[in-house]
Amino acid sequence: MTTPRNASPNLARSKRFATIALVIAVLIWLALMIAAKLLPDYVWLIHILMLSAEAGVVGGLADWYAITVLFRNPFGRLPIPKFLRDHTAIIPRNKTRIAQSMGRFVQENFLSPQVVEKSLANSDLSLFAGQWLAKPENSRQVTQVLQQTLPKVFDFVGQEQIGRFIQSNSVQWVKNTKVNALASEMLHAVLDNDFHQDVLQRGLDVVHVWMLNHPEDTREMMRKLFKELGVSKFAKGASLIGIDVKQRSIDSMVERLEAMLADPDHPWRLNIEDSARRYMQDLSDPQSQASLSLNRAKDALLDSPQVLNFISGAVVILFDAVKHDLQQENSGIAENLRLAIMQVGQNIAENSQVRDLLNARIATMAVTLSDQYSEKVIRFISERIHEWDSQEMIDKIENEVGGDLHMIRVNGVVVGAFIGLALGIIRAIVEYAI
Repeated sequence: MTTPRNASPNLARSKRFATIALVIAVLIWLALMIAAKLLPDYVWLIHILMLSAEAGVVGGLADWYAITVLFRNPFGRLPIPKFLRDHTAIIPRNKTRIAQSMGRFVQENFLSPQVVEKSLANSDLSLFAGQWLAKPENSRQVTQVLQQTLPKVFDFVGQEQIGRFIQSNSVQWVKNTKVNALASEMLHAVLDNDFHQDVLQRGLDVVHVWMLNHPEDTREMMRKLFKELGVSKFAKGASLIGIDVKQRSIDSMVERLEAMLADPDHPWRLNIEDSARRYMQDLSDPQSQASLSLNRAKDALLDSPQVLNFISGAVVILFDAVKHDLQQENSGIAENLRLAIMQVGQNIAENSQVRDLLNARIATMAVTLSDQYSEKVIRFISERIHEWDSQEMIDKIENEVGGDLHMIRVNGVVVGAFIGLALGIIRAIVEYAI
């Protein structure tokens, strides 16, 4: 039996032991035949030992043949009966059937939806993942991989290409999106959670403080307002008789602001809230004037070359800044990312509800993938095995299990010798008794 290319040490050692055992059995058999001629007085004992040696030789040769025909035809080009030839080189002849059987085995025992679902039901993958990510050394390892990989991805793709891709896809996505519904939902969330009260309070406070700290700028703004309204001559005429209309308007506005700041139920504040709710209702109707105007403004903005150039430039600048920071030894982004990963891991490990949700999603996704792609995986495995070169396939299998198979040859010699010895003793006892 030939040794495969790149044979493993275990296979070569087993073949050597098997060959040595067979050769020793043959030599003992030959020596005993010679001894029977030279020592006729002990021929009865020699015959018992010869039978043991013969049985060892037969056992070793029979096992050699049985193992050899698994991988190749030991007869070569010799003319032998067809029923013998058809049962040689068993593995190469049945390569297709083996490939299909291995595919079915993997599918039935590893990739079937039932097996996947049962395996995931008995494990808490999210707990393992959370505990693993929560360890500082693991979160640091993940961060280092990202820190080393992302700059290479940026270099490979190119910042301008990324900018153009994001610009074209994001702009197209925004164009296809009716922002009136998003704006309506955002206003709904703001109003229902009273976020607008805090925003309005802060806004009124900022305006109030600014007007008190910048009286000259406030008067200038009031002057321009009077001019736009066409009442600047009236204000100037009133000043001739000692009435400062501008200052009185400013003082009145400051009083209104202070009243609105002090009273959450001030009529003006309620009017602002009512106007916001009416606008929210209008935006919920895609055919309303407010919705049509907002979407037209959005489309006009996205069609502006200045806006598109700004998006491209901003993306390039952002990616360049991220890349530069990640390449630093003490990267702020990498450190924040590491802390975020570790915090996410801790939150997952400590929150059983989140884990149950993640495990359910993982199980659903895994079962769906196994149901959709198991056939493709199995077909790939089967086709790959079928495409193997026969000699390559034999070498792979023989390297894996050939060592144990050839030790069977050693066992054949030893066991055969003991069986022959037993038979020889039995024959001698029968002959002596008769």
